Amino acid sequence: MAEIKTKKTNQPVDDFLDSIDDERKKKDCCAILELMKQITGEEPKMWGESIVGFGDLHYKYASGREGDWLLVGFSPRKQNLSLYLTCDFQAEPDLMRRLGKFKTGKACLYIKTLEDVNVEALKELIEKSIWAVRDRRIRP
Repeated sequence: MAEIKTKKTNQPVDDFLDSIDDERKKKDCCAILELMKQITGEEPKMWGESIVGFGDLHYKYASGREGDWLLVGFSPRKQNLSLYLTCDFQAEPDLMRRLGKFKTGKACLYIKTLEDVNVEALKELIEKSIWAVRDRRIRP
């Protein structure tokens, strides 16, 4: 069985954020960091070389595959900011309409800038993601 390569590290989050060259992206990351810290009540940790994560969860599938992952997190990618959220985006049509400009993947929300989204809707989406995972309605 393949092992997850992205694991929690001891790399300082502040050092990672300070290394972001794009000032707008750095500012957005700092704002998302504070937002996720406030919502989760957790301290941020680095996962791999480029993901800032909050909280820990251990999962185990019926197949026997298991691992550890972050509750929520984000990463400044070249094209956009990736927010790692484990919720069913399609189950929240009203919330997604309010959110603004974004794209989604299976468990990622992609935004160009924080300015492109409604921050209150984003907070609600992060909260729903945490609830879904903690309530085991959705697995990472």
